[in-house]
Amino acid sequence: MSETEESEPAGPGREEIWVEKYRPGTLGEVIGQEEITDRLERYVERDDLPNLLFSGSAGIGKTTCATAIAREVYGEDWRDNFLELNASDDRGIDVVRGRIKEFARASFGGYSYRIIFLDEADSLTSDAQSALRRTMEQFSSNTRFILSCNYSSKIIDPIQSRCAVFRFSPISDAAVGERIREIAHIEGIEITDGGVEALVYAADGDMRRAVNSLQAAAVMGETVDEEVVYTITATARPEEIEAMVTSALEGDFTTARATLDDLLSNKGLSGGDIIDQLHRSVWDLGLSDREAVRTLDRIGETDYRITEGANERIQLEAFLASLTLADEA
Repeated sequence: MSETEESEPAGPGREEIWVEKYRPGTLGEVIGQEEITDRLERYVERDDLPNLLFSGSAGIGKTTCATAIAREVYGEDWRDNFLELNASDDRGIDVVRGRIKEFARASFGGYSYRIIFLDEADSLTSDAQSALRRTMEQFSSNTRFILSCNYSSKIIDPIQSRCAVFRFSPISDAAVGERIREIAHIEGIEITDGGVEALVYAADGDMRRAVNSLQAAAVMGETVDEEVVYTITATARPEEIEAMVTSALEGDFTTARATLDDLLSNKGLSGGDIIDQLHRSVWDLGLSDREAVRTLDRIGETDYRITEGANERIQLEAFLASLTLADEA
């Protein structure tokens, strides 16, 4: 049992942030990335830690694994030997030449190396990445770098070649659901099966979002059910998305547009949220392969236009209209 499980539950509404309260402290406690954590544990056991590159979407354990490595290598001294920087805030070359070099050069005792963790490293400019590569070479004897990014393709090849690359995958629905039930039990929260399923759907493999959503839902009432979850996460029910697309495909544009208007105006979803859910629902609509491919093509085009700054409502209505007119094309 971890330390967080031994603590006294305080009931919904407490000031603690559950994402931090229930963040795994060791690699063995990390959920859903067993193959990666097994390899990382072997590095730590052999005291043979290379530079590491973690890539993958948000909320799937990259930062947690980095801090867990530091805790296991340094014990109680981990904060003194672990520097965490967020590259999305400090994007320039001066940060690489400044804070990183200053930390790497600082004297320390008892350990053969220190760890620098650079989160969102794909936000660094090309010049900053080049400077980072030189810094990694210069301090290779006494510093280990852990880089975290969403897209490894944005990291220059000279850095990738100096790192052991680990590609994190979204956490499985079963693992997210199990963790949600565990936290709800510890906190004394009543949660329905529908509430768990809704949290799993809204999280879409992001454990951080699932835990944050559970904490937000816990203050809404005595019971966390699907209605509460969909409300606080600004997520449409899967059946609403499917009904909207089905209406358009059947030629009933008016009904499809009314559903879209309800999602945008009454439920507060953004165009990007709807696009994401549309993409996730395509293969659940019972479409033929040809219809599914055509729908995905239109989703991609709509997503691009919205991302480029076009009006969300107009683009989504045009998407539904294109589905309605598909048989006439």
